[in-house]
Amino acid sequence: MDEKERILFIDFEFTMPGPGSRRRGFYQEIIEAGAVLVESSRVIEQFSSYVRPLRFPILTERCRSFLNITQEQVNSGIPFQALVNKLESMGDGSCQIVTWGNMDMKVLQQNCKAANVPFPFPCRQIDLSMEYKRFFGDQNQTGLWKAVQEYGRDGTGKHHRALDDAMTTYHIFRLVEKDKQYLKRPEPTTIGDRVDFSKLLNKFA
Repeated sequence: MDEKERILFIDFEFTMPGPGSRRRGFYQEIIEAGAVLVESSRVIEQFSSYVRPLRFPILTERCRSFLNITQEQVNSGIPFQALVNKLESMGDGSCQIVTWGNMDMKVLQQNCKAANVPFPFPCRQIDLSMEYKRFFGDQNQTGLWKAVQEYGRDGTGKHHRALDDAMTTYHIFRLVEKDKQYLKRPEPTTIGDRVDFSKLLNKFA
């Protein structure tokens, strides 16, 4: 990670379909957002908010139960446009965007299109789960909290809370980057590498 590089770690929680959702043209909408902005390897800003869905404002029982979220919490959230404005200001048009998996950016793009709002990130987007998969040679993608546990660490806060998951993504990013740098370093030479013992043995034989 470049010392001057700005990276924005993002996580969203989405609505979930219920019975008959396909017939109603259901699509996932962002209902909670978490973002962590890092510059010079230091967290400089955090953002967390519930978000009011536009098309399907009433949460399904499955969604409320799985995310442990209430209808009242979502109703008190910010409008989607306000979320896009905030992400745009944090992203600043130049920093890298890092998520765990590709769903966050897919749903954000879909929600922007549905709301007729410009997508806020023209900059580079990185799916850290794929980077993790390639780095460790895994056949399948690993879940966020399983990945951090494989490092012998615990996730930050609670899983499926947007800001906690965004911060956990940042922690995994640091661990992976540290491992990459370690592998790039040449191993220190030993005395055996510097001295040809066969010549010494022949000399004193």
